[in-house]
Amino acid sequence: MAVFTAANHPLRARQVCEAMDVAVAPNNINNVRLKLKRLAGHGILAETEPGLFTQPRP
Repeated sequence: MAVFTAANHPLRARQVCEAMDVAVAPNNINNVRLKLKRLAGHGILAETEPGLFTQPRP
């Protein structure tokens, strides 16, 4: 969540991997994307466009 707090724009899974110093490999990007979609499903994040995630606005 700190990655999204520091960013002032929506992020893609690849950008989240880079910000968290996770190796940018297809498997890691897919795992992060699945976690981001799960968080969006629970309302913790918002998916503004397909593949773009941000914190929901209050």
